Amino acid sequence: MTKPQKKLGILTSGGDCPGLNSVIRAVINHAVLTYGWQVLGIPYATQGLLDQKAIPLSIHGLDLRGIDPLINMGGTILGTINRGDTLAHFDQIQAGYQALGLDALIGIGGDGSLAILNHLANQGSWQFIGVPKTIDNDIALTERVVGFDTAVNTITDALNRLTFTASSHDRVMIVEVMGREAGHLALHAGIAGGADVILMPEIPYAIQDVCRHLTELRDRWGRRFAIIVVAEGAKTATDSHDQQPDQRPSCGIGQYLASEIISCSAYPVDVRVSMLGHIQRGGIPSALDRLIATAFGKVAVDLIAQGQSKQMVAWQSGQVVAVPLEAVIAANPLLVTPDSQLVQTARALGIYVGSPAHFSPIVLDKEE
Repeated sequence: MTKPQKKLGILTSGGDCPGLNSVIRAVINHAVLTYGWQVLGIPYATQGLLDQKAIPLSIHGLDLRGIDPLINMGGTILGTINRGDTLAHFDQIQAGYQALGLDALIGIGGDGSLAILNHLANQGSWQFIGVPKTIDNDIALTERVVGFDTAVNTITDALNRLTFTASSHDRVMIVEVMGREAGHLALHAGIAGGADVILMPEIPYAIQDVCRHLTELRDRWGRRFAIIVVAEGAKTATDSHDQQPDQRPSCGIGQYLASEIISCSAYPVDVRVSMLGHIQRGGIPSALDRLIATAFGKVAVDLIAQGQSKQMVAWQSGQVVAVPLEAVIAANPLLVTPDSQLVQTARALGIYVGSPAHFSPIVLDKEE
């Protein structure tokens, strides 16, 4: 008697990012070529399960004259959503899972999506493996996630471009990047892009210190422009003059900083704000994101074949390992540590990243 073909579902959930299609591609190829399984793409995250819809995926289904677009296509061919009360619709989702005849599910998501999918898998007794993706890089127990490297490259490219216009017009350019709770994007891209100031949700800062740093750049080094990178989730300054400290400014952190800097600066300053917004989520995935995504997809399929479940693939010490999803969820979100090596590196380069350590980027001569 012929053994029935295993049906493996795959979905993307939460915000999109570059590299999702590379995971999908690896899962399809490995599951079909190595194990002979059928792979079903679930459209629009758990909404596809609610609607009992699936897309049969094959290793050459999207080829155009032999060209495989999934390796370098941004976004996700399956679509994704990050809204709605998913857990309230468990019965319908479970019915959809069963109606599609799924034997296992691979879910590609961020910290919130993985927590929800793990909860559904526990309730429904699904065999489930999670793949971490997020441009925020705030998922615990993994050194790399899908999408982060490309987003850092995108911001760094923007900083390169903005530096030229800032220097041409003697401006302070404030660049607001994503990161509601964690400042990994701001920190990595700020260092790589030559920022003068990096502000994050995890580390308090003072406007007076920011202005003092800008003044020192101008007066000591003749730098008449500056680049400030700030994560969208950064709080108001500890010495904010018209808003409560350590709060989220209602006008947006970029505009808030511009107004505060203009108010406290000892000399007239031309400040402009750029919000990169969803540009950070788009684009062709970097080589590193493609490699990470492909390795994650391959190991996720192997874990399914081994009968494992409720695990997340993770990058640790240069290789892909499996970690319990419950442990990941308990440790999320992964935040920037104020005394981390990268923060210390930024300070060593003369970048202001805020308190708690007293920041003194320039040591003046005694006679001065």
